[in-house]
Amino acid sequence: MYVEIVQDHNRQVWDERVRKGLLHTRVASDDEFKNPLKAINGRGWITGGLEGKHVLCLAGGGGLQAPLYAAAGAHVTVVDISQEMIDQDNRIAQERGLKLKALVGSMDDLSMIENDSFDLVTQPVSTCYIPNLLKVYDEISRVLRVGGHYLSQHKQPINLQSAPTPYPNGYAVTQSYYDKGPLPPLSGDFEHREKGALEFVHRLEELIGGLCRAGFVIEDLAEPNHGNEAAEPGTFRHRSHYVPPYVAIKALRIDNSAIRQTSSSKIITP
Repeated sequence: MYVEIVQDHNRQVWDERVRKGLLHTRVASDDEFKNPLKAINGRGWITGGLEGKHVLCLAGGGGLQAPLYAAAGAHVTVVDISQEMIDQDNRIAQERGLKLKALVGSMDDLSMIENDSFDLVTQPVSTCYIPNLLKVYDEISRVLRVGGHYLSQHKQPINLQSAPTPYPNGYAVTQSYYDKGPLPPLSGDFEHREKGALEFVHRLEELIGGLCRAGFVIEDLAEPNHGNEAAEPGTFRHRSHYVPPYVAIKALRIDNSAIRQTSSSKIITP
């Protein structure tokens, strides 16, 4: 019941954000459609092109990512908890003459999708809205084929732990690293939080260790730099100079039996 309450709450928040045209609800631009692969592959993590590949845009609705992946030649499925975000995907796909499958659903329950369905799963910052991150990883592991990649972004724990505005000596850590419940609401609008949404701190053990235990090998990790020391204190840019906002991870889905064999083997030292 608790999970459903969180889902329903966050669904309503994101539906409203779309209706108001708030941050992270924009659709892909004409310039991005001129070279869609370049637009979605800023880190160069997608190699060999997308033509004919089966791609899942997880929690990636809104008319930005899924249409661009489809324009780059992929067979695209997009899953998002917000009906309004999914409606934008369908609208942009129709306007651009693109084919994609758009589904309303939660990232921790992909029961509508068969095992081993995708060559690539891509996920923007969104795991902070789910209480149990490991369920998300298990579902991605199930629907992604061995040898496929999972490209994801996550809010860093310290980003959610730190105060939104600076104290005299800087941005204080005000939230426990080990709390299980949703973060307390903030008064005011801040770019590192989506106002009204229920968000959860996921520890590095969960973000990275949990990914490895779910059947993935991490091939690369990046920390996008959004900081600007000269920006006005309290703004997203200024805060990001001191508090890293996101982490991006490139992970390879491997055979689980290889993990079991490795974990059960003995380490022999000279």
